[in-house]
Amino acid sequence: MRLRTALLATTILALPGVASAQNYNPNLVRGVYIAAGAGVNWLNDTPISSSGSLSTALGLAGSSTSGNVEYDVGWVGVVSLGYGFGNGVRVEIEGNYRQNDVSKISGFNGQTSNGSGRANSYGVMANAFYDFDLGQGGTFGGFSIVPYVGIGAGYIWREYDGIRANVLGGTVNTSGTDGRFAYQAIAGVAVPLTQWAPGLAFTAEYRFLGTLESDIDTSSGGGTFSVSRGTTKSENYNNSILIGLRYAFNAAPPPPPVVAPAAAPAPARTYLVFFDWNRADLTDRARQIIDEAATNAQRAGSVTRIEVSGHADRSGTPQYNQRLSERRAQVVAQELERRGIPRSAMVIQGFGETRPLVPTADGVREPQNRRVEIVLR
Repeated sequence: MRLRTALLATTILALPGVASAQNYNPNLVRGVYIAAGAGVNWLNDTPISSSGSLSTALGLAGSSTSGNVEYDVGWVGVVSLGYGFGNGVRVEIEGNYRQNDVSKISGFNGQTSNGSGRANSYGVMANAFYDFDLGQGGTFGGFSIVPYVGIGAGYIWREYDGIRANVLGGTVNTSGTDGRFAYQAIAGVAVPLTQWAPGLAFTAEYRFLGTLESDIDTSSGGGTFSVSRGTTKSENYNNSILIGLRYAFNAAPPPPPVVAPAAAPAPARTYLVFFDWNRADLTDRARQIIDEAATNAQRAGSVTRIEVSGHADRSGTPQYNQRLSERRAQVVAQELERRGIPRSAMVIQGFGETRPLVPTADGVREPQNRRVEIVLR
């Protein structure tokens, strides 16, 4: 009783209170889930003692009425249905099965005999778990690590299937099934696999399972003692290592990848080329401005369009000013082309007197309105 009491007490102390709520974490189970696992099982050597008519028969034969059964490494499988509260606390119902073959049996007149037969156990457990949220500190190699601990209680049926040993020239056979209260302690780690499916997790864990002492039917015959029947009392302590998968049905999908916002387009740059009254030829200052615009257009890789727009003042007729604005735009476009800007990159247009920089009355000569605007977009 000391071993099982210590294990239960240690696990209970490690299990935080259910009332401690945490913020929602996609790594912590919320809602219904299913789980399954399989692995290896070590069944502790089983001290056995006989009673009833078998004990009397063995005693009359001068042999010990107790022995020890040793087992090979076996296997274990579990399936469970559970519910997670999203704050680290989970509860579940588990079904399990364990199997170990007998290796040898010692005792009974101080001799060791090769044994045969198999010890099976199966049953149902109710478990409670707590998952530890490690935050960013629990991320390794791109995967989150979620440790957990748990305790369970339930009912296990233990079955001795044809266990047999040679004793004093005869045989002792133990077969039968006995159900007892069971308890377990669990420690494990989950690795969420949300990259493949929301709610899916890989698990690896250690389990200790024990039951109350079992009573199994035993018979004997041959050798120096007569045929007898009785019961054999035995312990049942299991140590298991399992790997498995767990799937939560209503897990939130992973957040979409963060997309960097598109860079805001660079503000348009405008260059003004001015002309003398009723002229469409370029001055030296105009050529300098056009050269600067061409250089910046070639240097800035983000420029996708160059607008060349001609304008005129209101000192002539609208029809004449429209033609004059178009000639001015063409002259500037030719100079840009001469400086390496292809015509295909330019939008060339004239607006006549319709878009003045300085609004004036009809017939007024305004120098700022006699211009070509070069806009880099």
